[in-house]
Amino acid sequence: MRLVIARCSVFYEGRLTAHLPEAVRLVMVKADGCVAIHADGGAYKPLNWMNAPNKLETSDELWTVTSPKGEVLTIHLHEVFSDSDHELGDDPGLQKDGVEAHLQELLAADPTVIAPGLTLVRREYPTDIGPVDLMCLDEAGNAVIVEIKRRGEIDGVEQLGRYLERLSGEPKLKSLRGIFVAQVIKPQAKVLAGSRGIGCVEVDYDVLRGAKAPDLTLFS
Repeated sequence: MRLVIARCSVFYEGRLTAHLPEAVRLVMVKADGCVAIHADGGAYKPLNWMNAPNKLETSDELWTVTSPKGEVLTIHLHEVFSDSDHELGDDPGLQKDGVEAHLQELLAADPTVIAPGLTLVRREYPTDIGPVDLMCLDEAGNAVIVEIKRRGEIDGVEQLGRYLERLSGEPKLKSLRGIFVAQVIKPQAKVLAGSRGIGCVEVDYDVLRGAKAPDLTLFS
């Protein structure tokens, strides 16, 4: 991983245009080619980024990141304070807690709890940015990807959105859509999901385990 702390300005051209005025920021280049620009704030989310695969061209004062779709991220380095490379090695990946992992097992065993007629194709369906929890088909044979969380927050919707973006170009997947599943989904996450055409389903862990009568809610 390469970490550069620099006074920089950033321009993005693609699905829209965006500009970050000159300021001190962290520019991160991961081993897979992903480029992310962070400020000293805003939690984990970068101000701008370009997911792999992409083409990165660098010079002392100008970086250009180009995606296969023609998106271009241009980083002007006005003053570099630190530039370092770090070998992080293999990462074991995120380990789901017991409830979340068991939720995935229970829903994989009976996807109709999520939506009538849903059938499982595969758990942990691979993408180039990580595995989707469940890949399913609906009654019409359309692909449905499902992301499962114990608590449904905005970052989970964002994660599912990235999976949808990465898989949208696969010709074997017919009419792809996503469903976000959690025990409790925050109102802000429901609003964001609705704006992106992502369905939301709240499930009761105890019901799925057979501990009490069902009471699940569907939002669209």
